[in-house]
Amino acid sequence: MVDPAPEGETLAEIARRTGRPLTTVRNTWTRHPHFPDPIDKRGRWNVYEPIAIDGFIRDHIDRQAVQLEPDRLYTAQHLEAAGIGIRAGTIRADLTRGRWPQPDDTTDGVNRWYGRTAAKALEKRRGYRRSRER
Repeated sequence: MVDPAPEGETLAEIARRTGRPLTTVRNTWTRHPHFPDPIDKRGRWNVYEPIAIDGFIRDHIDRQAVQLEPDRLYTAQHLEAAGIGIRAGTIRADLTRGRWPQPDDTTDGVNRWYGRTAAKALEKRRGYRRSRER
């Protein structure tokens, strides 16, 4: 008698379902301290509980869209403090590399972006969920 295949999904199936490269799932996600433990094996592959994987992605991979006031000016420090998931230093580095929009205001030599400008830039970054328009 042949044992039925265990329920769950392999890393390859997780990658396919989530639209992420297998190398990202295998080499990055599985090394995260909160990545779920396997529930079984299918051949030589570990099998994971899909609900646990979805929870892990929600809590540790996908960044939640932060509501920024569209007409307020934010410095890089303000954006970091607002919880956008990017450090002020990363914003400055990305600005230098052309991966972050030019500031909307540079009064007193301080770079500031309107909330709508920062929100638009964040939507283009991988891993951010788009906020629903109200």
